[in-house]
Amino acid sequence: MAQPLDSATLRTVAERGLDEWDIPVAQLELISISENSVFRIDTDTGETYVLRIHRPGYHTLTELNSEQQWTAALKRAGIGVPLPRLTRDGRGYATVPVPGSTETRHVGIVEWFEGVTLSSIMAQASDTESLALHFNQLGRIAARIHNQAVSWQIPDGFQRHAFDADGFMGDAPFWGPFWVLPELTAAERDQILNARRTIHRTLSDYGKGIEIYSLIHADLHPNNLLVNGDQLHVIDFDDAGFGWHQYEIAVALDAYRKPPHFEVARDALIAGYRSERPLPNAAIELLPMFLLIRSLALLGWLHERPEHNKGNRVRNLIQSACRQAEELGL
Repeated sequence: MAQPLDSATLRTVAERGLDEWDIPVAQLELISISENSVFRIDTDTGETYVLRIHRPGYHTLTELNSEQQWTAALKRAGIGVPLPRLTRDGRGYATVPVPGSTETRHVGIVEWFEGVTLSSIMAQASDTESLALHFNQLGRIAARIHNQAVSWQIPDGFQRHAFDADGFMGDAPFWGPFWVLPELTAAERDQILNARRTIHRTLSDYGKGIEIYSLIHADLHPNNLLVNGDQLHVIDFDDAGFGWHQYEIAVALDAYRKPPHFEVARDALIAGYRSERPLPNAAIELLPMFLLIRSLALLGWLHERPEHNKGNRVRNLIQSACRQAEELGL
């Protein structure tokens, strides 16, 4: 596994990547080191961009280019998403050697959006009326994304991962084998394995009709929506792939599970979604299963990224997943 890069090395990679673009850089500022490393670019001409150094092993260059194809199509459909800035020879990414190693990193640049995250706005306005207003807005944008996705002709060569039965519950799930965590007791492991088998069978039988399954953002929580006046922008398509629409909804609701917030957020999100796109009751009835899927997927994610396991995060999530499984009779 590739080692994390320090800030000085990241800056060198960013500067070497910038050589591929015609951008008059006035300032280059490292603003985030997480899954990917993110720089803010301010130009001599007053423009602002985001430069992203992608972590190795997550997406191929073809998959990254496919992400840009989809976001460009979403932009044409009137959805506020960041457009890529292409290199001087028309490529979406530059592949840059890492100093002092045999590794490379893919570097891409997209437009910068000013704004405040929807989660920050919601945290400041804790009343349920504001919560409902914002989740209604989130539901509408999710439905518009799905409307575009189901009607879009996928280009030849397009590649993204699939959050399908195998992608969630197979032998090698996309976000890691959640049933091997050392924190699991024997009883918890048995319960989670049983839930895994049942969910895999249910998803396999459910199918992938266009009314329920398409490209999805797959990380559409309020931290990835920026508000600027009456403008709403969706950012961070790094996890975007093919999946069920209810998973999109489950991700949006995941951090708001405690009553009474959950019921308010869920009902407002569904109402907003239905104002833009049909969502039958039969699909909504599966939402508790997709919320459990989200919990299990996060356990797999944390297993492969132990640096994010702060405090009792894994233990609490295990208990929540087992409780959800029990409520579903799994």
